[in-house]
Amino acid sequence: MSTMAAEGEEERVSPSSHTGPETGTRRLPRTLLPAAAATLLAAAGALVAVGCFLGLYIRPTSDDWCAAWKTRDLGVLGITADFYTTQNGRIANAFLSGLLYRGGPAGTKILPTLIAVLLTAALVLLGRRLLRALGHTPPLLLLTACALVLQALLYFAGTRSYQVLLWAPATISHTLPSVIGLWALLLALATVSHPRRAVRTAGLAGALLIGFALGTLSEPFALVTGLAAALTAVLCLPRLRLATTWRPFTWCLLWCTGLVCGLAVLYTSPGARWRRAQQPEKEPLLSTAELRATYEDWLHMWDTVTGQWAYLAAPAAGLLLGLAATLRTPRPSPSPSPPLPASASAPAPRWTRAALLLLPLPVVVLGSFAVAAGLRSGYGPTGWTYARTWTSYLLPMELALCGYGALLGAWAGPRLAARRPAGPGTLAACATAAFCLTLASTASLVPGLQQLTTTTVARSIAWDAQNARIRAEAAQGATSVGYRPLPIGSLAEPFFTADYNRDWVAACMSRWYGVDRIHRR
Repeated sequence: MSTMAAEGEEERVSPSSHTGPETGTRRLPRTLLPAAAATLLAAAGALVAVGCFLGLYIRPTSDDWCAAWKTRDLGVLGITADFYTTQNGRIANAFLSGLLYRGGPAGTKILPTLIAVLLTAALVLLGRRLLRALGHTPPLLLLTACALVLQALLYFAGTRSYQVLLWAPATISHTLPSVIGLWALLLALATVSHPRRAVRTAGLAGALLIGFALGTLSEPFALVTGLAAALTAVLCLPRLRLATTWRPFTWCLLWCTGLVCGLAVLYTSPGARWRRAQQPEKEPLLSTAELRATYEDWLHMWDTVTGQWAYLAAPAAGLLLGLAATLRTPRPSPSPSPPLPASASAPAPRWTRAALLLLPLPVVVLGSFAVAAGLRSGYGPTGWTYARTWTSYLLPMELALCGYGALLGAWAGPRLAARRPAGPGTLAACATAAFCLTLASTASLVPGLQQLTTTTVARSIAWDAQNARIRAEAAQGATSVGYRPLPIGSLAEPFFTADYNRDWVAACMSRWYGVDRIHRR
């Protein structure tokens, strides 16, 4: 690997001198980095694979009962209309739920695997684009490992792992939107500068339609992605010279338009009006007292997030990726740069490039505050504890941390490799430290995943036995059947309230089994 030595020095040293620091420099990418990539791929891949395998042990709970019987009795369009008129107005959410529950329990079992595969592919493709934009050759093995590390953090580093990956109503509302958003970003990158006008037009139409669908799928994600698109649109104004045409600005504008239209349809729906009517009277969202309370909720959320040191795996993995990418990229021989043609556009100002580099910070900070405000508005003072909604800003946070780590590695890698005699050793030490921190942070997720596995499998066994008994009693004509609550993932089970008339879980479960009511067993 001649990329780790200065060109001039290679011309001056004798062949026998390559047994010193140069040998260590050459050995680094051939041994340490591939081994580190394979180890991380196996470790993070095993965690994600266990999460996907647990999909086989998913059993209905909470909202599952309602979505299951409505899809069975009303059909996909029926449940969509029901959400719009009587539930919450999330028509895209209801449509996807109908498709998922249409095939019975099979849909919920394969959804975790589908999400993991789509998210891995999206992260790898985005990583390749980033590294190629920096002029580096993407190391596919390590890039895939980083994608799996980020997923392991997303699924298992939080306080609601079951809801984030295994509970279909939450994954549809809060995990799947992030996957769709990443693929929409890939669509934008592929079409916004395409030479064919038809492809560019299709990309713009896709931005509008996907934005509308996400606006009726998940309010928290719509707020975060809308903020990101709005800030990006400002930076993409041609006068700032970051973009040479109006196409990126137009794409962002159409994306925001779709989100606003979707949120408007959701907010004005009969179901959303009914839901708001159930909430007690409270002060306006922008009042001083509410803003202070929202700020305190926001601090509570971030206190929980920053208390999980496993998130250090994101920047560490990015640093390792940046180092590996630069070491794999051949360094061109020094040659005079050709003069720019007179028609070439001037480079973007330094402050514009700095604003682009810092763009993730306001997206994560302000986006998380918007999520906290929405949770407080919808669920009251305890709304911030609904950690399944944090995915909307946690994935951008992880991507930002990993991206900054990769940029640091891409900047430091060639500089350390060119320094003699301590450069190669320092480079190897940095790569080793980044690998060890990534591996240790990822390994810290194992105890929580082990507990999740035990709980999920044990509940599935108990649930199957109880389900067989209830079906047998219902087949014999019983109108009231006994049920023993099997709580999991901090989700509601039948008899979560003392007032049976307000027990919507028990009502939905009764409709599913075709009985009049259920009683505690």
